[in-house]
Amino acid sequence: MVKTKNTETNWFPEKRLLVTHISGDIEKSDIEAWENALKHTLNQLEDNSTFKIFVNMHGFKAVDIEAHKRFRGVVPLTLADYGWKVGYVDLFEEEAKTMTYRSTRGITCIGAAHSHQDETKMNLYETRFSSDREHFFPDPVQARQWIEDLEIAG
Repeated sequence: MVKTKNTETNWFPEKRLLVTHISGDIEKSDIEAWENALKHTLNQLEDNSTFKIFVNMHGFKAVDIEAHKRFRGVVPLTLADYGWKVGYVDLFEEEAKTMTYRSTRGITCIGAAHSHQDETKMNLYETRFSSDREHFFPDPVQARQWIEDLEIAG
């Protein structure tokens, strides 16, 4: 049975928070649609601004290896365009070496929360890769609360 798919991204300007959500049994074409929505939303941000992001992957399941391969680079590569190095990027040594970090239109990501139902993976990432500005959660409600509460200077 296919779970309901969700591939949406929303911008909450009053909180300077971008929330991107991908869940359900996801195919490569769904990932491409999700990435396009994410990039479209980022294009709406004001030049020379900052934002924080909640990447909600709770309930995500790639239907095959091609979908998984396509999926795994979206967040690290997209956020690299906004000066953010996702904590787990060094797990992929070859890809990490070639990544370039920039500040597209002067826009900078200053915090990230990630949520996925794989508690073992999220706990490992939290232990190995979390920082005062990035955390990994098995519970999307806790992740959303933490990133909303993260203060942005300026």
